[in-house]
Amino acid sequence: MEIVTINQTQFDAFADTHKYRNYYQTSKYGDVMSKFNYEVRYIGIMDDNHNMIGASLLLLQNSAMKTKLAYAPRGILFDFTDALKVNELTKTLKESLGKEGIVSLRMDPAIPMSIRDHEGNITNVNNEAQMIDENLQKAGFIYKGQNVYFETEKPRWEALVVLSKDIKDIYKQFDQRTRNKINKAISIGIEIHRDDKKDITKLYSFIKSNHAKPLKFYTQLINNFGNNADVFYAKLNTETFVMQTKKLYEDELTNNENLSEQFQNLAKQNEDRREIFNKKVLSDKLLNIYKNNLIFATDTLKKYPNGIIIAGALNIIYDNAAFSIIETSDTNYASLNAAYLLKWRMLCDYHNEKLKYFNLSAISGNFEGSNKYATLNASKLGYNSVITEYIGEYDIILNNFKYNLYKKFSKE
Repeated sequence: MEIVTINQTQFDAFADTHKYRNYYQTSKYGDVMSKFNYEVRYIGIMDDNHNMIGASLLLLQNSAMKTKLAYAPRGILFDFTDALKVNELTKTLKESLGKEGIVSLRMDPAIPMSIRDHEGNITNVNNEAQMIDENLQKAGFIYKGQNVYFETEKPRWEALVVLSKDIKDIYKQFDQRTRNKINKAISIGIEIHRDDKKDITKLYSFIKSNHAKPLKFYTQLINNFGNNADVFYAKLNTETFVMQTKKLYEDELTNNENLSEQFQNLAKQNEDRREIFNKKVLSDKLLNIYKNNLIFATDTLKKYPNGIIIAGALNIIYDNAAFSIIETSDTNYASLNAAYLLKWRMLCDYHNEKLKYFNLSAISGNFEGSNKYATLNASKLGYNSVITEYIGEYDIILNNFKYNLYKKFSKE
């Protein structure tokens, strides 16, 4: 076995047909990362007959003591079910990359461990996953474990919506809470549009304060993926927002007045009086909420008479499927549920375009109601999503001497 450097054309030709292909393992993604302090290398893994049996995009980053750390995002693309080949690959990686001063390699192959329903129940298991894990660990790879949160480079859990059914049937399988939020967003005047210019300036303004990646990263991603990059926005029609909010307030005001009249007309000893009283208390609370909402809506109309963008999304299309890169909202309007309608519109578009599925990206693998990421999960699993649990992340030390120096230096 031998590891050789290959060009982008050779790499893409192999990667695009691999069983576990993914957009991270493409030259388009590699070109993006090359603009952000990464040395990008494409390696081919050759057998003794010089046939390519594996490949990977590697991101190399300089670290302490003039060492390099390597990362294969959602790679390496290789048959890890063959224990002999895994052992030989490990030895070859150390001999080839280790001698170059690369002290360690991290990888998180796009190999599913299980498929689950939206409640977290296992519906399918990858019978190869356990064998792959055993082969890697016996060969010297250090396993990061079956984490349920976001402790690794890439999420181990992702939610996706399968688009093969009729769109009406897909909608019917959403949970009631999700359908309610979609309908609420429609009723108050939120409108979704696909941005042909693919300008993410507004989208990025929602996340720049708490996001590590610069705007240039996302613009570069759009430039590289071209027609396979999509930008969507949710815009609040502020006139409709005021009209609908006013109607809710006025309807509840009428209801409140009727309840007051009923309560006054009933004798104190009447058993129905307690029920009317409870309804009146609830109505008072709703009336106060609707009043505040109307004030907020009126102020919003004054500030933005032509409407305001309150949410957006950036997706990448790869291998006949859509992948969510960013989806975020203006926190000032989070209660309007624009994100729910945004997902629904994107699902409809991708269904019409005959895509296989829409990957909504990361979720937590903890499905308990007390999970600190329960809100994140609910925002994606309510679409009757299918959950992919990936095998996880592995590290391999390629040069023990330099690695130990690096670890010692980085701690001091």
